[in-house]
Amino acid sequence: MEVTLLGAGDTTGTPTIGCSCDTCESARERGVERSRFSVHVRNERTDESLLIDASPDLRSQFATRDVPLPDAAVVTHIHFDHLDGLGNVYRLLRELPVYAASETDPKTDESVAETVRRKYDYLDALSVHPTEPFETVSICGLRVTLVRVTHPPLLCYGLAVEDPATGGKLSITGDTSYDVPQRSRDVLADPDLCLADALVPASLCEHHPLGGDHHDEAGTPRTFGTKHMTREGALSLAAELGAAETRLVHAAHFYPVEEAFEEPIALDGERYTL
Repeated sequence: MEVTLLGAGDTTGTPTIGCSCDTCESARERGVERSRFSVHVRNERTDESLLIDASPDLRSQFATRDVPLPDAAVVTHIHFDHLDGLGNVYRLLRELPVYAASETDPKTDESVAETVRRKYDYLDALSVHPTEPFETVSICGLRVTLVRVTHPPLLCYGLAVEDPATGGKLSITGDTSYDVPQRSRDVLADPDLCLADALVPASLCEHHPLGGDHHDEAGTPRTFGTKHMTREGALSLAAELGAAETRLVHAAHFYPVEEAFEEPIALDGERYTL
């Protein structure tokens, strides 16, 4: 399977609109971008494509990357930067099955699948397929398994995507703190490629009102506040999962400019064959 990282950024993306910080200015000078998070997975055997999360930047992502339009989509959670691109289905696709978790979120009193159905009930092309976490489903000829992660206050999911023919495996942590349940870690384990949420470096936890959490033995916080992993936390989790290759995603423009473009922090347009 061919994996294209359409969007490697966080809620505002990099460069952020109206921001003249050193990191945003450097991104403009370099001609690089981290748009809102989205991943394209193409199954070469069936010539089908799966979209993981529908970025608000969906139009520009597909206009600038040589990838086919999706045959199906997975939505990990209901935050706008992962969901609102679904509106682009209008007049663009005749049909798009959307897979999303079926369990009810106590915070919203509906599942991710129900939220997607309610928000986009005007889109005839869109059909919603409630999916039980930890139950593997076949989508575009690939084996897809949603797993619970920890991104309070909402229920949020990561996922594993496996090619049953080649054994290639992609693991995506989704938006999460370092506190990923062991059952989920077991599903995500041993990927050829891990896309790990790494909002900021651990050094910035001193600026968060809640500080950092899930410290390692050296005292380095692996969670920024309560919702996202630090760079150090993401690298720790990927190592514990046994990832053959790791790319850090959902990166904010708050990275100091001297660190913002260092490996393995991903940029839009990266492509991998698993």
